[in-house]
Order: sequence, then structure tokens, then C-alpha cells
Amino acid sequence: MINLPVLVLNQNYQPLNVCRVRRAVVLLYRSKAEMLENGSGFIHSASHIFPVPSVIRLDYMIKRPWPEKKLTRLEVFNRDQYTCQYCGKQTRQLTLDHVIPRYRGGQHIWENVVSACVSCNRRKAGKTPQEARMRLIRRPSPPRSNYFFSIPGHYLQTRDEWQKYLPQ
Repeated sequence: MINLPVLVLNQNYQPLNVCRVRRAVVLLYRSKAEMLENGSGFIHSASHIFPVPSVIRLDYMIKRPWPEKKLTRLEVFNRDQYTCQYCGKQTRQLTLDHVIPRYRGGQHIWENVVSACVSCNRRKAGKTPQEARMRLIRRPSPPRSNYFFSIPGHYLQTRDEWQKYLPQ
């Protein structure tokens, strides 16, 4: 019972990690966390009885850096929602296009890479959008890094009460 998993939430209810009941009870006893969901049963000590928590929330904010997404084809296509950034056509047959061509000093960074359909990429070729008389629908930028907390699947099957605290 002391080794059961407990979901730990930040002060703003953002999932942080999974700990064991023993660690969660210590945080509760020291008034560093509050219990949101009661597990099953109690832990008895010589002078106290502690409920077994299933979800706890810390009383203070833990600042974590947002993970940066890597610049890959799939991430560029996801950022651009599988849409050509020149003609607006939605398709799964896309290519990557450097807004400022690499041979002209353009870098392979989020702000210079967009999704383009094959015909627009051929039409633009090695030119800048102004030279090719093509306009970008949206200015390229790094994607928003949505914090996603992943939990091993076997916990999700046994802990239904965690679902309301996890992003879908």
C-alpha cells in the first residue's frame, strides 16, 4: 500500500510527476501539499492515521522550463496544420521550403522553414517569396510548446480518478 502511485500536481493543477504514497504522506504531514483525491484505505502509525492519497496538489509553485520542440518535418507540418503556406491547399503531400534559400544564407530554423505543396515549391524554386511574387499565408514562428505530461499507460488503466487532472 505504501508503494501505490500518487499523481502530484503543481499549485496551478498542472501535472508534475508520479510519486509513491510514502512520499505523498510526508508532503501532506509537513503541510507542503493538500490531498485532492482519496485513495483506498489508511496508513496507521503509532499516533496517527493517514488516508492514502491518490492525487495531491503542492501548496507552492514549481517552475519548470517548457520543453522545446525539435525542428523536424513532422513538427513543421503539424505547426502549419498540413497546409501549404503559399496557396493554402491542405494536403498530406507537402515539402519543406526555406523562405530565404539556404544557399543565400537562410538558416534551417523555425522562422525560416514552412510547409509547401510540391507545385508551389517548384514555382518558388531558389528565390525569395518577393522575387517569386508569392506571399506567405502566415509568418513562420516556433510552435507553441504545450506542456504534455506523459504517464505510463498501466497507471491510466487502474487510476480512473486521475483523468480529470490530465490533459486530454
